[in-house]
Amino acid sequence: MNEIKTEFLFEMSAELSGMRDLGQTPVGNRRVAEVGGGTFEGPRLRGKILPAAAGDWLIFRPDGVLQLDVRLTLETDDGAYIYMTYRGVRHGPEDVIARLNAGEDVDASEYYFRTAPFFETGAEKYAWLNSIICVGTGHRLPAGPVYRVFEVL
Repeated sequence: MNEIKTEFLFEMSAELSGMRDLGQTPVGNRRVAEVGGGTFEGPRLRGKILPAAAGDWLIFRPDGVLQLDVRLTLETDDGAYIYMTYRGVRHGPEDVIARLNAGEDVDASEYYFRTAPFFETGAEKYAWLNSIICVGTGHRLPAGPVYRVFEVL
């Protein structure tokens, strides 16, 4: 069986600007995190997260898993727009998650935080993003999450 190989695509830091708690729903506690900006940088692309066109629709599930549903608009340093979406999960020991929720900087090795990003763009230079699969690892800092995104080769 073939092993999965990846190549580093970029690191992205998101800045959260607010949180709306929609309350307990049938699937868990629903919150919407407002993304106020951020940056991304890698060998083939770099730029910023546009603040007015970004958010994370979170569900705190009854089993202790945080489920992410993120939609972002990226603007590259050369002016191209890229729509990025990803689903993901974050979970770990109860005491570790409590420290994260209290705003502490917790070592990423103490919890599981993974994403599956997809991209959409009309920019010819970045059209290759439309047809790749990616995976990401996350780390939650007090100001917002940091992701390392990898293309699956």
